[in-house]
Amino acid sequence: MSTTTPQKFEFQAEIKQLLDIVIHSLYTEKEIFVRELVSNASDALEKLRHTSLTAKDVFGDQALEINVTTDDKAKTLTIQDYGIGMTRAELIENLGTIAHSGSKKFLQALGEGGAKNTNLIGQFGVGFYAAFMVAKSVKVYSHSWQAGEPGHVWSSDGSGSYEIEEAADVARGTKIVVELKDDCGEYATDGRIKGIVERYSAFVSFPINLNGKRVNTVQALWLRSKNEIKDEEYTEFYKFQAHAYDDPLLRLHFSADAPLSINALVFVPSENTESFGFARFEPGVALYCRKVLIDAAPKDLLPEWLRFLKGVVDSEDLPLNISRETMQDKALLDKLGKVITKRFLKFLDEEATQRPDGYVKFYAKFGLFLKEGAALDHTHKEQLMKLLRFESSLTDKTKQTSLADYVSRMGGEQKEIYYLVGKDRTAIESGPYLEGFKARNLEVLFCYEPVDEYVMNNVREFDGKKLIAADHADVKLSDIPKPEGALSEADTKTLTAWLKTSLGDRVADVKASDRLVDSPALAINADAFMSAHMRRMMKAMNKEGSDLPQKANLEINPRSAVIKRLFEIHTAAPDKAKLVAEQILDNALISAGMLEDATPMVARLYKLLETV
Repeated sequence: MSTTTPQKFEFQAEIKQLLDIVIHSLYTEKEIFVRELVSNASDALEKLRHTSLTAKDVFGDQALEINVTTDDKAKTLTIQDYGIGMTRAELIENLGTIAHSGSKKFLQALGEGGAKNTNLIGQFGVGFYAAFMVAKSVKVYSHSWQAGEPGHVWSSDGSGSYEIEEAADVARGTKIVVELKDDCGEYATDGRIKGIVERYSAFVSFPINLNGKRVNTVQALWLRSKNEIKDEEYTEFYKFQAHAYDDPLLRLHFSADAPLSINALVFVPSENTESFGFARFEPGVALYCRKVLIDAAPKDLLPEWLRFLKGVVDSEDLPLNISRETMQDKALLDKLGKVITKRFLKFLDEEATQRPDGYVKFYAKFGLFLKEGAALDHTHKEQLMKLLRFESSLTDKTKQTSLADYVSRMGGEQKEIYYLVGKDRTAIESGPYLEGFKARNLEVLFCYEPVDEYVMNNVREFDGKKLIAADHADVKLSDIPKPEGALSEADTKTLTAWLKTSLGDRVADVKASDRLVDSPALAINADAFMSAHMRRMMKAMNKEGSDLPQKANLEINPRSAVIKRLFEIHTAAPDKAKLVAEQILDNALISAGMLEDATPMVARLYKLLETV
């Protein structure tokens, strides 16, 4: 109830200018006004908490909480706190002038940098004015914490002036009553406000009651000590934050003071839903500043390959624009992302070393993301390569090894890390490409994922050792004692020349192999710039160049009974020998994954069967 005659004031020119900017161009979403008013209420309660530690006479004994009330019939929204409150002079100073609201600095920034500075300014504490985006009028009832001060009501329709008068029966703190515009009635409904508060203000330190029922029941765990938090609390938080039903597979909870003040709590889900054919993960690590949501899904915070992470990052060092919706400094956001990424990679390294069984489970589900990062993220490539795992010719089936362990087993003469791409272990071990390496006790990594070849080609080396495909034409293996019974060098040259002529354009070159032990022959892609696997991928995507004729280099084994028999008949039965030669080539192409059309091979096999 009013106890004095209202006194009318004109807004200062700068405030009029500010109101125009806030109402018409600053915020992209009108709902932000709720977050701003709740955030201001939380700040007022925090100030009272600190003040009450030293002040003797604090007016009122209300609980430190925020009460939000909706009235869809009257089309009003009320937000009340029992915080520090304001005197008459403070109402004028904070809401009607530029003295303390931060408006002057904001407007100066706009004047100095032009319109672009709406995205390049700091947080100036004028979020209160956002209410006028949706309000016909705003009334602010406030009573200072000081017992000797009377209560007041400040009111305005935002058009250019405001009124202040004394009011009786005003509780300590501030109550803001927003009378909504006709087209903004949704903000007077319980469900709409509940959704906004849960989205933006779920972790405010003080209780938020909506129409008498508490809304924010989940604590801001990232600000608490890890030693105080139970596993069940972490799981509850994860499910709330990620809108998930599963339990998290891994979690990382850490804080840092330098180079930025950071409190982070991130989770790895239990399943990689992308692998089931579901939609691509959207960014799931929300960005907060002092427990107030800034961006629920910031696209530029973490690298793309970490899109599977869920959780929260909170930093007090973030300079935000006036609406808290856009980061002021992209470079600072990048720095924040690098700190989190580096810390998560360190965490994975610790998991791999200290809890290898757990890391194996993680890698089975999310290893593809690490491979994606290794191929594309040059900043973190070295750390990511250390985390990759592969089966190899020296590991048992299903057991994996790291690149670092591979290097530790290398002999002094070995300069390269060898790998083979194949459908599975059986396909690789039954092919001809492994023979020469096994004979020399050289370890070969087995790569089963379609992305592996792309990763190896992009990374190119690890720990100073080149990564090279074991079936690459440039592979040079050391000499080893050769069993007796091989074709002579002269006979081998004769046969390779005949094969080159007989096979014609189907082969680029034919030579004796130094890597075959048992198999008669192997085919190697003659295109140094496009592997057979890459060609198949490009063909599936109808990429240009994938339909060009494919040529192979054919390597033969002079010790093979098949090759020796071919030498015997290439002059005695040239027609039959030509069929055998073409079949040897097709068999080698099948092993290499390079045979694109098997129809001619089937017809040839029938011809060969006729000669049996």
